[in-house]
Amino acid sequence: MKVEIYSDIACPWCYIGKRRFDQALERFEGKGEVEVIFRPYQLVPDAPATASPHRAWLAERYGPQSRAMDDRVTELGRAEGIAYDFDAALHANTFLGHRLLHLAETEYGTAVQGGLKEALLKAHFTDGVDVGDRAALTEVAVAAGLDRARVTEYLAGDEGADEVQRQLDEARQLGISAVPTFVFDGQWAVQGGQEVETFLQVFEQVAGEQQHAERQAETTAHGHGHGDDACADGACAI
Repeated sequence: MKVEIYSDIACPWCYIGKRRFDQALERFEGKGEVEVIFRPYQLVPDAPATASPHRAWLAERYGPQSRAMDDRVTELGRAEGIAYDFDAALHANTFLGHRLLHLAETEYGTAVQGGLKEALLKAHFTDGVDVGDRAALTEVAVAAGLDRARVTEYLAGDEGADEVQRQLDEARQLGISAVPTFVFDGQWAVQGGQEVETFLQVFEQVAGEQQHAERQAETTAHGHGHGDDACADGACAI
């Protein structure tokens, strides 16, 4: 089973959604057969390269209700073991972070990418790190297991930029307009930071659909492949 998670580093609900998804995956019996890949999405693609205080930016965008929005997310995050610190958080452009996640996936594998995604979310929402800064991103990446020299070289140039932009464009073409969005086997999409039980139900339902499709394929193969020999030696292919 392949799950593609469209999310942004600067999306608080993406952090909650990841934690709940991870809990559901841990409880799923077929977890060993699940591949999880993070795909890029930018909530504010035109965010400036220079970071600014999150509180000020959110207040400018949403007005007086912005603090209540942060407070609600903080409370929900606490239940998932997330320590949001919106006073320290910085509003930053996340494109470089998405490039780094692309490097992790393509050169280190999806498990390392998942660990880096968790580290970037914590850096942004808990530690007040500027996730648009190359030096800061390098330290987060190295702590997550990436090679310092490779990361430094990678972020100094434009490697991966075209691929990340292509994936951002594909997300829009797929109709993804809110994150997190979880796409199972390219067919079933679940939007939002759903409860653990909901994710677990989706895992089980998709697994059931896969098993049903495999049985149908086997039946068709036996039926067309053996013709009159479908029944032999006292047994019939069904």
